[in-house]
Amino acid sequence: MAKSAEVKLAIFGRAGVGKSAIVVRFLTKRFIWEYDPTLESTYRHQATIDDEVVSMEILDTAGQEDTIQREGHIRWGEGFVLVYDITDRGSFEEVLPLKNILDEVKKPKNVTLILVGNKADLDHSRQVSTEEGEKLATELACAFYECSACTGEGNISEMFYELCREVRRRRMVQGKTRRRSSTTHVKQAINKMLTKISS
Repeated sequence: MAKSAEVKLAIFGRAGVGKSAIVVRFLTKRFIWEYDPTLESTYRHQATIDDEVVSMEILDTAGQEDTIQREGHIRWGEGFVLVYDITDRGSFEEVLPLKNILDEVKKPKNVTLILVGNKADLDHSRQVSTEEGEKLATELACAFYECSACTGEGNISEMFYELCREVRRRRMVQGKTRRRSSTTHVKQAINKMLTKISS
């Protein structure tokens, strides 16, 4: 059997936006009412995406990390889920500064991420419009989803799958660039040798 591709995903967002609930909904199709919001957990999950087996390692951050912890998480991750709560404008306003931190730690690489507005079932308490979410995602150049970890609305599995696809697309592009540059080095080295021989 072919070896599965491995993808490391990390979930960020202010404490209380529903990061753990989204992960648990994705993994178990259930909603958890009570859990410790200060816990950080890593989950493993295998799925078949576009006829290929992908092993995901999902880091659910607590949302209360210090700078060093957060940087470690960012260095570890390949794909990022930035979550805000549609009923909490403050959590939405934290997304852009968080993206800037991701860029800072990951540069010169481009950051692969998706933006997720959670708690879509609480539309009556909404503080962030869908249009605002879409506009921010355009600025961040990433996919945007609204979902509810509570009811399961919004395709939560598709969000994770799309992020895995994007991580793997980026890897292929970077792999090609890397291969191209190493071939160029080899050609240059050979040409130097040939020049020396002929001189």
